[in-house]
Amino acid sequence: MSDAARWHELFRRLRRANPEPATELVGATPFELLVAVMLSAQATDVSVNQATARLYPVANTPEAILALGEEGLKPYIRTIGLYHTKAKNIVRTCALLIERHGSRVPADRAALEALPGVGRKTANVVLNVAFGEPTVAVDTHVFRVANRLGIAPGKTPLEVEQGLLRAIPKRYLRHAHHWLILHGRYVCRARKPHCGDCVVADLCAWAMQHAG
Repeated sequence: MSDAARWHELFRRLRRANPEPATELVGATPFELLVAVMLSAQATDVSVNQATARLYPVANTPEAILALGEEGLKPYIRTIGLYHTKAKNIVRTCALLIERHGSRVPADRAALEALPGVGRKTANVVLNVAFGEPTVAVDTHVFRVANRLGIAPGKTPLEVEQGLLRAIPKRYLRHAHHWLILHGRYVCRARKPHCGDCVVADLCAWAMQHAG
């Protein structure tokens, strides 16, 4: 089987198992999603959702969070790691959204990455989830799964991202990073991967190497 046929089959199976994958972060608007993704660095989606469930009924727009200010925001997010830095970046981002973008989250990578605390991964998540762009956000799960499967070996997130964009068939790009994230979170786990429950184990370079 050629690599192209292998990756087509791999994503066909992942799609069959989960036709409409979605982020586990809660965000009803592009702005809510942006804040949630900014909070999610080195934190679990569950902890972020618990924090935003308290925050968003009180403040879920750039103007409202800017009005809270850093000290007003911190009590809502103090259960999340690095919350001091995150509060600072979120408030500064709100100010820039109001000043430069009419309070809207820009659907542009350069504009997103110009916001405090927004790196390439965060920008990719927002572009993909909020605006439907066929991008791939490489977090620890995607990085591990891409290397294990052999679909995009790389030593850095950018190398893996570029490899995935080359390898993933275009028809699957829209949802590819969600399939890979969820696969890494629940099946292809770091310490004890559930290879016996994996629908793509026979296509996986790591599983074939460690079989038996």
